[in-house]
Amino acid sequence: MTTLEPLYSISVSCSFCEHEFMTSRVRPSFKKSIRTDSDFCAYYKNENPDFYVVRVCPKCGFASTENSADRLNDAQKKTFEGKMSRRWIERDFAGHREWETALETYKLALLCAQTIGDTERIIASHLQHIAWLYRYKGDYEQEQRFLKYCLDSYIRVYEVEGVGANNARLLYLIGELNRRVGHFHEAVKWFSRVINDKNIIDAAMIRASREQWALLREQMMAKEMELPEQMNAALE
Repeated sequence: MTTLEPLYSISVSCSFCEHEFMTSRVRPSFKKSIRTDSDFCAYYKNENPDFYVVRVCPKCGFASTENSADRLNDAQKKTFEGKMSRRWIERDFAGHREWETALETYKLALLCAQTIGDTERIIASHLQHIAWLYRYKGDYEQEQRFLKYCLDSYIRVYEVEGVGANNARLLYLIGELNRRVGHFHEAVKWFSRVINDKNIIDAAMIRASREQWALLREQMMAKEMELPEQMNAALE
């Protein structure tokens, strides 16, 4: 009986040069996480699907994800060609990826997104995944560095999109990232928005915000920090 491999290949067309290339994915049946952190970082027993999210064109070096635009406009193409593709040395990222390769693809995707002026949400996602990769390695200093970049980026997303009924996850995440980088008073404000805004009906995010609020309160008391006024009042 043949054992099913965790990876399979798909064909992708490059958004910049339209070159067709193969990239690997993890089969859905293998995408079972063993645990997930409070900022949605998942851990897997076998292949980590996050290692294969970024598609890198071997011909020009343009790196993107499924959430990126299918085609670049003329201005984006000109910028990318001038700043990145001319310096690219052809290499292939198909097949199995180790941690180092996954990190390289995400940093390449981040650079590409910043170069072409991609959406802030995509840039924030790249920064978050890079922080997670450093977490997997236990590199706390680099993880904190990229969590702070990620936090700033998600705040810019919020400033553009505002508060919508479907943005509870974003508000919660900004609160949780503030907690993780030690901005405790800011974290209180963001969790409060999820808990107290009557327009937010996302029960899972409201529950998660209450749980992290309670954890945050314990952390602040342990550090003998002065609790914000809303923390001294009982949650509704």
